[in-house]
Amino acid sequence: MEEPVSRKAARTDSKPERKRKRGLFRKTMTLLFSCALLGVACLVVVALYLRSQALPVGTFSQPSQMYDMHGELIGSFQSGKNREFVPLSHIPKHLIDATLAIEDKRFYDHVGVDVRGIARSAVVNLQHGGVVQGASTLTQQLARNLYLTQDRTWSRKMKEAMYAVQLEMQLSKDQIMEMYLNDATYYGHSAYGVQAGAKLFFGKDVGELTLAESAMLAGVPKGPRYYSPFFDMDNAKERQELILSEMAAQGYITPQEAEEAKREKLVFMKPEKQSAIAQAPFFRDYVRRVAIERLGIDEREFDEGGIRIYTTLDLDMQKAAEEAVAKQLPADDELQASLVAVDPRTGYVKAMVGGKNYSDNQFNRAVADSRQPGSAFKAFVYLTALQQPGFTPVSRFKSEPTVFTYDNGRKTYTPSNFNNKYPDGPIDLREAIAKSDNIYAVHTIQQVGADKVIETARKMGVTSHLEPLPSLALGTFPVSPLEMASAFGVIANLGVRVEPTVITRIESHSGKVMYEAKPEKTKVVEPEYAYVLTSLMKSVFDPGATAGRVADLIKRPVAGKTGTTNTDAWMVGFTPELATAVWVGYDRDRNISSVESYKAAPIFAEFTERALEAVPPKLFPVPDNVVSVYIDPATGKLATNKCANPRLESFVKGTEPTEYCSDGTPTTGDGKDPQKKSGKSWWDDLKRWWND
Repeated sequence: MEEPVSRKAARTDSKPERKRKRGLFRKTMTLLFSCALLGVACLVVVALYLRSQALPVGTFSQPSQMYDMHGELIGSFQSGKNREFVPLSHIPKHLIDATLAIEDKRFYDHVGVDVRGIARSAVVNLQHGGVVQGASTLTQQLARNLYLTQDRTWSRKMKEAMYAVQLEMQLSKDQIMEMYLNDATYYGHSAYGVQAGAKLFFGKDVGELTLAESAMLAGVPKGPRYYSPFFDMDNAKERQELILSEMAAQGYITPQEAEEAKREKLVFMKPEKQSAIAQAPFFRDYVRRVAIERLGIDEREFDEGGIRIYTTLDLDMQKAAEEAVAKQLPADDELQASLVAVDPRTGYVKAMVGGKNYSDNQFNRAVADSRQPGSAFKAFVYLTALQQPGFTPVSRFKSEPTVFTYDNGRKTYTPSNFNNKYPDGPIDLREAIAKSDNIYAVHTIQQVGADKVIETARKMGVTSHLEPLPSLALGTFPVSPLEMASAFGVIANLGVRVEPTVITRIESHSGKVMYEAKPEKTKVVEPEYAYVLTSLMKSVFDPGATAGRVADLIKRPVAGKTGTTNTDAWMVGFTPELATAVWVGYDRDRNISSVESYKAAPIFAEFTERALEAVPPKLFPVPDNVVSVYIDPATGKLATNKCANPRLESFVKGTEPTEYCSDGTPTTGDGKDPQKKSGKSWWDDLKRWWND
């Protein structure tokens, strides 16, 4: 029986269509095969080309150099480079396995570039919205260290991949591993290669390392500043345990071996002491830290990339700082000191002493926020208060034993004055600052609010942890000398904060500018309030005040604030050109004696005078919105010729007293009628004439 015509026609019509599809498929497959063949041919050509090309001569490291603000050489790096080659056969298998587990688990499977690893890292980085996982193989790292700079550019990455493939073509995997462990691993402290690293940290040959020691050593090259046990034991231990876990997960060791190694107590060598003749060693360390951690300069490049680091240091001021500290601190005593000096106009750190003997102890106390500033913190309390309505230099509180309540009356705080000495009656702000009265300070912070004081401190550059408690007024929360010097610099600079800076410029070995500083300037306080506080803080150096003993040592206008706790002594002060913080104390929170507590001020005074000996004395500039009038200290009112002991006081215009202490002729301090010009006193005219 014949098929229906319609079905037969449909089948007949489909034959050309099937033929067309088969033809298209054959053409597509032919094209794909041709492309694949062409790709293979290209790869063969590239491979043959790369194999025929000689690798470049390995780059020779160049010492990097650091300069002060005048272009004087502070010092060179890489001067004591430590490297000792060892064959792969002398390197423990545990160390090789640890390196592979954490750095390049597919080392024996790729051809120098791990395509699968690149794809995996790309996915992880996309998921996290940033670079959290890299994909460089050990061969790429070796190629970079042998032939390239540390520049983060696409061209460098392409060259790195090309050289890595060439290395894989010309060397065996074991040869590459041997070169990597000897040439591409840097452990800090000028130690290169696993043998130098083993001796640096454990004082033994690399072949003698245990599993636990091998895992610890393998973790350091990722970032010696972060993972060296000499710098951060917590980070180093955490990374060692990660490596041991990875080794167990990848089958190099058993989980039990990993846990036993994690529990093994490691014994480290003491870090080698640097040369005693190195200039400004604490400053050098801090510059290195800033360059690597904040600016992203590769650590190895910093040491041996031939870069030039131009800094803010003044070597003459640095010498003055070191000698001032050495003069006051006995060499055979554990008493320590630190000093930081900042130019308030530029934010440049001009001198830094982190301790009295770098060769004995490298801990930089100048930048460590580990010491209570004591009464030096009161500057922030009073600057906050002066900006509040009704609070002026003649605001008065009665200084007597007082129990303060806070937290809605649920808690109490009972401060006391030094040696439990209290004045007979109310005192004003100038006397409170000069005598460092604690009761006045707590009254003030209770009135203006601790939160506002913290806000002021933050604006002025204090980043350390602070809490809104009454005791904040007495400096009970640790800060760093660098924070204090920079913050007091805001007062000296009439309320303008300039970000503290230690590096002005970094140039590559070829002269390319890698970094150039542009310190931010921000007005955080109106100039008239900064000046009024400066005027008040000059009284700290008056006879009988807390720094009165060193007044004769300073031959120029200066303001500041002392600070003393059971364990710390501070002197933080400034001239128009220089703000300096000095701390004296013991590292282990041992109490200081009354004699030791007075050492900070002489260090400050001697350093300030010597640092500025070539600079003519200069008065603090007076803002337009400041007026100076004679007041009666006993009442806080305007003085007349019938008031005893009149005192010239500066006020923000509009906040000066308007009432007189008694009937009589207004006084200028000498019993004569004042000369009034445009509503201003002769003192204002004299100061403006001097500054002009």
